[in-house]
Amino acid sequence: MHLAQLNVGRLRAPIDDPTIDDFRNNLARVNALAERSPGYVWRLQDEHGDATGIKPFGDELEIINLTVWESIEALADFTYRSGHVELLRRRREFFEAQARPVVCMWWIPEGTVPSVEDAVARLEHLRARGPSPRAFTFRHRFDPGSVDVQRGNRLDVCPA
Repeated sequence: MHLAQLNVGRLRAPIDDPTIDDFRNNLARVNALAERSPGYVWRLQDEHGDATGIKPFGDELEIINLTVWESIEALADFTYRSGHVELLRRRREFFEAQARPVVCMWWIPEGTVPSVEDAVARLEHLRARGPSPRAFTFRHRFDPGSVDVQRGNRLDVCPA
């Protein structure tokens, strides 16, 4: 199994606004860092090499990042223990604060590429129902093949 991950953010200004320059100018560097990171598998890209032009919510200020990793640990290492953390620490300069979850993860069979539609549905599921094998967070994780203690379910492959 591989780990799919979606994160969304609403920019404080349009992507080409000077207040977003540090984010926009570092995006290619951070994407390249992800691609070189151990455990990286895939990331969603548009014609510009990132996913900033993909607007599943119909909001020009909202951007998404959809990736696949070999494990939660590999994603956590990239997120919190690589050069990515520099921009992560500055996220409030570039993105509006959100009261609801903006990151969700779920397990997919190796070789699978998640669709944007499925990713959005999983984020909406997480927002409506909280963490579950269908959509979870770093804080409340579910491993494939493990037992969900809260629900007593065996987790081999998460249902769509």
